[in-house]
Amino acid sequence: MSRDYHCEKVKNVTVSLNDDVYRRARLAAAERETSLSALVRQYLEQLGSGETEAERLRKAERQLRAQITDFRAADRLARDALHDRNP
Repeated sequence: MSRDYHCEKVKNVTVSLNDDVYRRARLAAAERETSLSALVRQYLEQLGSGETEAERLRKAERQLRAQITDFRAADRLARDALHDRNP
């Protein structure tokens, strides 16, 4: 079920917690002068705004490929030279 929150559609999420975790989370929210729902929302927004593993790997690949400048397929060694096979 969705409802309007600050003029945008939001989804409700149900989370099951044991009593101790629930109590500590409520206390943490109260210490921050916010609700447990707002605390969870902030956490999930931060989690979703980060870089995914796939994005991180694509970025690392682009950086690595940018560093490889002196490679040409024509520079390949012959098979015999690669395996030190001198006739």
